[in-house]
Amino acid sequence: MFDLHRLRLLRELKQRGTLAAVAAALSYAPSSVSQQLAQLEAEVGVRLLEPVGRRVRLTEQAEILVAHTDAVLERLERAEADIATSLADLTGTLRIASFQTAALALVPTTLDLLRDLHPHLRVHVTHMEPERALPALQARDFDLVLAEEYPGNPNPRPADLEQQDLFEDPLHLALPAAADGPGTADSPPAALRSLADHPWVMEPEGTAARHWAMTLCRNAGFEPDVRFETTDLLLHLRLVEQKHAAAFLPDLLWRGHPPAVPLRRLPRGQRARRVFTVVRRGRSGHPAILACRDALLRAVALHPAG
Repeated sequence: MFDLHRLRLLRELKQRGTLAAVAAALSYAPSSVSQQLAQLEAEVGVRLLEPVGRRVRLTEQAEILVAHTDAVLERLERAEADIATSLADLTGTLRIASFQTAALALVPTTLDLLRDLHPHLRVHVTHMEPERALPALQARDFDLVLAEEYPGNPNPRPADLEQQDLFEDPLHLALPAAADGPGTADSPPAALRSLADHPWVMEPEGTAARHWAMTLCRNAGFEPDVRFETTDLLLHLRLVEQKHAAAFLPDLLWRGHPPAVPLRRLPRGQRARRVFTVVRRGRSGHPAILACRDALLRAVALHPAG
């Protein structure tokens, strides 16, 4: 029989990429991780790692072993969910990662609902963008991730993760008051083109939001002058309010309150992002996950768009 702890270390290495990253995530010394994986090689009887420069990579046999480890861990999570379902009270810790606007608009109400219904459930929330949170979910750093998907930019859908839609979040072109003049009230493409020479604030390179925003501007016929880059959409809003930049802002940013800046419609097919939850497939039936997803849906209903 193979040692499950060592199998999990091998899986962690596949997920995190380096022995140092595995050691840091699990609070081990890198040498300890190496020793455990060497013992696993001895148990299996085949080579599991091969050097590539200063790093190591998994052999074909190691990849086979990780696939079986995933199946075992999923089965164990299902067993954990069955045990939790059999209990009268919901306890333990639920670890959530959420992008900023959902954390601001939905998470506090969700926490209220969970506290009222399940006072012994401990909820831990981390602000993290989906680009980092989803790999961390696969690495079992979180139990549930609140994520977003922009029009025309579908996210990868790994087989071991399960998505559930929450709602469609309207997107808007947000104008500095100084730019709210002739042309901006015309068709959506014309409103975009009227800001071709205006400074912009966008999310950083490499994010799905930035790719979507750049594509939108280029399809309107111009290359945006991006002078400000941040994942903080509150800062996006403040820069628009202070007339420093134009931006694309989601309705969730001021959900339940009137917008503080002039807004224009975007071209058809680009007017909303999808907001959804993601969990590991083996954990989807856990009562804490079911309770959290239900509370999130209720929070959305309590704070309708527009």
